[in-house]
Amino acid sequence: MRVTNIRAYRIPTGGVRPVLVEVVTDEGVSGWGEAAVAYGLGARGAAGMVADYAARVIGADPNYPRHVYHAIYDNSFWTKGGGAIAFAAVSAIDQALWDIKGKAAGVPVYDFFGGRFQDTAPVYANGWNYHCNDATEWAKAAERPLKDGYKMLKSYPLATQQPGRTLTHVQRRSLSADEFKRAIDRIRLLKDVVGDQAELLIDLSGGVNNDQLVRILDVCEELKVSWVEEPLDAFNLAGLKNLAARYKFPIAAGERVYTRNGFKNLLDSGAIDVVMPDVGNCGGVFELVQIAAMAEAYNARMSPHNCASSLCTAATLQVWAACANAMDLEIYPYLPESQGYVQVLKNAPEDRIKNGLLEVGSDPGLGADVDTERLKPYCCYDYLEEAA
Repeated sequence: MRVTNIRAYRIPTGGVRPVLVEVVTDEGVSGWGEAAVAYGLGARGAAGMVADYAARVIGADPNYPRHVYHAIYDNSFWTKGGGAIAFAAVSAIDQALWDIKGKAAGVPVYDFFGGRFQDTAPVYANGWNYHCNDATEWAKAAERPLKDGYKMLKSYPLATQQPGRTLTHVQRRSLSADEFKRAIDRIRLLKDVVGDQAELLIDLSGGVNNDQLVRILDVCEELKVSWVEEPLDAFNLAGLKNLAARYKFPIAAGERVYTRNGFKNLLDSGAIDVVMPDVGNCGGVFELVQIAAMAEAYNARMSPHNCASSLCTAATLQVWAACANAMDLEIYPYLPESQGYVQVLKNAPEDRIKNGLLEVGSDPGLGADVDTERLKPYCCYDYLEEAA
């Protein structure tokens, strides 16, 4: 079996822009993956990187995804030390190859790593209050995920909702006096609404200066939040060392970090209790499994970052099941309600969530049934057409 074609799809959907990759073989088995740059900027770049990498993949045997990974990593020059866009493309191709390998063998991807550790994955809800800015309504929006059975909620108290967009984070590392008060009010009011019904996860997106950060972290400790995510910029490893053991809550980070090398640097800071690799930009399936295993050696847990289409959720669920130290998995349960949302799967994992739990399926490959007809209008790259 050999790879004969690669296609990339850029899909504007619900305010985000996932990039899907299809890898086609000469035996009629196709695999799918996702470059996890759905929000922010970078979708065009990731699709472009898929096109650049394609020549390294065409003709390869998809039964050996790691061989292809190294053919790209070792021979593309800029990929070593490259950024999230480069590794998002690598990750999408890697997922697609594992998908093919699983389909050809008739087993789910997690079986290649010793099988699944659990039959159901606890998930946490994100994006449930994106439509709110006012502190009271922002906190009150938590009533919906609580009613739907979620036992863990994540939110961004420093961010601002923009019409027709997702979120704008802190600008120039500083909140105005009003914005700072709003952030504190949001956290306190959210705790009032949620009480002991669910755990609270606070994501600061590495955006704010030290003096405001310390005051926010003090409130988080007072209210016994279950973790604070990205308290500092992803490159500020020295700052993380200064935070180590300073607060009682766990610190989580990693959605903007890629490869084992990047996560080793993060873990070496001594401050990280929960690593958050994204299967769509950390380097792919096996890279995430290795990152999770390395985190075990640092006595840290792993909670996969997941903010893209339902295809990425399917891929994330596979690697989650294969990791011994996995904790709750990130879900955006209400994203399909967004204007212009395009559902890329016929069997979205999100549809199987009940009371904050997601069943781990046993379908072969990534277990994703892609709606290929729906995606056709969004194809932005086809290797065979480019080569013709």
